[in-house]
Amino acid sequence: MSTHQPPQPIRAADDAAPDDALPDARRRRVILIAVCVALMAVIASVSGLNVAQPDLAVEFGASQSTILWFINVYTLTLAALLLPLGAIGDRLGRKPALVAGLVVFGVASAAAGLAPSSEVVLAARTLSGVGAAMIMPITLAVITSTFPAKERGKAIGVWTGVAGGGGILGMFLSAALVDVASWRWLFVLPVALVAAALALTLRSVPDSREVPRHTFDTVGALTSVVAVVGLIFVLQEGPERGWGAPVTLLALAVGAVAAVAFVAWELRLREAALLDVRLFGERALAGGSVTLLAVFGVQAGIFVVLFPFFQAVLGWSGLLSTLALMPMAVLMMAASGLAPRLAARVGPRATMAAGILLAGAGLALMAAVVSVDGGYLSVLPGMLAMGAGMGLAMTPSTEAITGALPREHQGVASALNDVTREFGTALGVALLGALLSAGYRGAVDDRLDGVPAATADTAREGVANALDAADRAGPQAGALARAARESFVEGWQQAMWAGVAVMAVLFLYVLARGPRHSGPVDAPEPADATAGS
Repeated sequence: MSTHQPPQPIRAADDAAPDDALPDARRRRVILIAVCVALMAVIASVSGLNVAQPDLAVEFGASQSTILWFINVYTLTLAALLLPLGAIGDRLGRKPALVAGLVVFGVASAAAGLAPSSEVVLAARTLSGVGAAMIMPITLAVITSTFPAKERGKAIGVWTGVAGGGGILGMFLSAALVDVASWRWLFVLPVALVAAALALTLRSVPDSREVPRHTFDTVGALTSVVAVVGLIFVLQEGPERGWGAPVTLLALAVGAVAAVAFVAWELRLREAALLDVRLFGERALAGGSVTLLAVFGVQAGIFVVLFPFFQAVLGWSGLLSTLALMPMAVLMMAASGLAPRLAARVGPRATMAAGILLAGAGLALMAAVVSVDGGYLSVLPGMLAMGAGMGLAMTPSTEAITGALPREHQGVASALNDVTREFGTALGVALLGALLSAGYRGAVDDRLDGVPAATADTAREGVANALDAADRAGPQAGALARAARESFVEGWQQAMWAGVAVMAVLFLYVLARGPRHSGPVDAPEPADATAGS
């Protein structure tokens, strides 16, 4: 049990909390800016290195597998540590946890930017993931613990907009830095954001913590880490190593066993658990989690498709390709801010369902209209519909998750929200990416008649490989390039229609099991609950 208590700590905000126990309106605005800047640093670092893969390979003489680990080790560490570090933040104080996370993250980002070798980059990116896992759940927990109920939805909407659109904005800024300077300048962005967030946090963010009623669930924390590492590793490495590869199957077995052990242990501990899994029987937690999992999965899968479409099919640069996503990001952020007001009028379930329906319609529009000759204008309307729909769906889903857990577990609630997003992202990249690759190979095979065997084998590896081979294909160059681009679009359509099917199932699920009530409420404790240790 914690023995050190800060002077007059601010408790988690709820409907019964007196207004004078919370920061005033001006201070709350500064608090919201502080946590959103901190969140932006974390989100931008998830996707920033994607734009510098060729530069990193040349700088360190690294293989593509090593470069992918520069990217994946960050998200793997982040996802694995979210739950335990979110719980620790609840116990030790959210402000100290946020400050510590910002310091760790800033130092690690600076080390990555100055790294003399690939080993140092890997170590720094791993440490960045630790810092990010300290920051990300606390940013949302600070909002739920310092904003009164009537303002919480709006603040969560702003947070959700940054979480959803910040990755695109981070990629654009990262691409600009790589274009005008070098890959090392990528890490100037997170360091600058950390410095700003740290200054605002130290000045304005109050400390909030909960006196723990039970000892820390060490077994639950360890099993959750093993489960998340195993399952995320499978999703990240399965497409590269092969789904039937021994290391993939071993990671799947370890992750699945750890996940079962985690659930069994948490059921045994009940209120003393790191995460009371019985709460997934509630509409709010289950509906919010399933929605975020599917929405972030589809969104991540879309980005897997859009970037090669812009770069390989349309021939755009990385910077221009990222800029092309900005309308979608802006609309997503705007819709995230609008969602709380809509949910207050029509309810969170209707708002989520409307967002899902709009996002699914956007996917269907892209799948039906996209073409090589149509270019950017053939996908822009669908992108805009998707951005608006996802923004509407994400905010009430996030509020449903944080509102389903009691106030003393807001760090865990926020971490669960973040873990769900990370799992959805990894799942979407793996599954929709696999569908795109399979659809491309099936389509290009029918267009390779008369092409030399070696060139045809290269073309089957992907559209970028095919276009590179076309440069050396002599008189067949134009036909091969056209075949590769058209085959990519056909693969795109298969992946998008699969996404439409996912959104249709999700729409029906939310109509049947979506949360009924708007706004965070403390989850009731079961009457038959007994404490465990």
